[in-house]
Amino acid sequence: MPHVETNGIKLYYEEVGAGPPLVCIMGITGPGSVWSNHTAIWSKHFRCILVDNRGVGQSDMPPGPYSSAMMADDYAGLMDALQIDRARVIGCSMGSAIAQQLAIRHPQRVESLVLMCPWARCDRYARDVFEHLRVAKAKLTAAEFVRYLQLLIFTKPYWDSDAGYQTLLDGRLLASEDPAPQPLYALEAQADACVTHDVLADLGLIGCRTLVIGGKDDIFTPQWMAEEVAAAIPSCELHLYADAGHAFHWEQIEDFNPRIAKWFAER
Repeated sequence: MPHVETNGIKLYYEEVGAGPPLVCIMGITGPGSVWSNHTAIWSKHFRCILVDNRGVGQSDMPPGPYSSAMMADDYAGLMDALQIDRARVIGCSMGSAIAQQLAIRHPQRVESLVLMCPWARCDRYARDVFEHLRVAKAKLTAAEFVRYLQLLIFTKPYWDSDAGYQTLLDGRLLASEDPAPQPLYALEAQADACVTHDVLADLGLIGCRTLVIGGKDDIFTPQWMAEEVAAAIPSCELHLYADAGHAFHWEQIEDFNPRIAKWFAER
């Protein structure tokens, strides 16, 4: 299985497709394979690189705390190992925090940037959400922890859809059968990276074309967070879906997948 050594750890990655490189950075608890329903489309145009962040999947899980800056340096080293000078970069949730830091700390590496459901700093509500993830992970079964996450990130229309609800049930079943679930200490370390992420004063340093995209009904990282990030980055576009939440990219997948492919193709 492909691993690279970077920033003192081994990162697991997979590649699909050919063309200009597109680095895909997933959120808290999620391995790179979560991108698969998106990269099925994007791989027709791009060399998609799906990575297990430190602390999850088949990558190393060193003790925390982690930070978004540390994890951005992981990706810079990954790009070095894969001989990628510049790439298009997309980050989801915690992945958007890592992507922000990658564009700030290693601006020469980022061709263009999509930030999904991002934040530049945590307020009290956001800190308590991430702190409560620690509690839930410690006390719940794997399936019940996934159900808790689903309650945070999907909106009512998705729950009301029979097809959508079935995907939620399927997700819980997969979690219950996972032979190697993310350990609590690694979730806690990733949560540290989320809570301590504070780059509002530095977002003006991002010089590449950027798209901030999310859902208007996101309760996990609310609309104001996306608007604050978009307002602070020069040459930034903002698109927020109505009737969609933190998992807008699933709820609006038929629009989201081609929208992102087209946006990156033009930038």
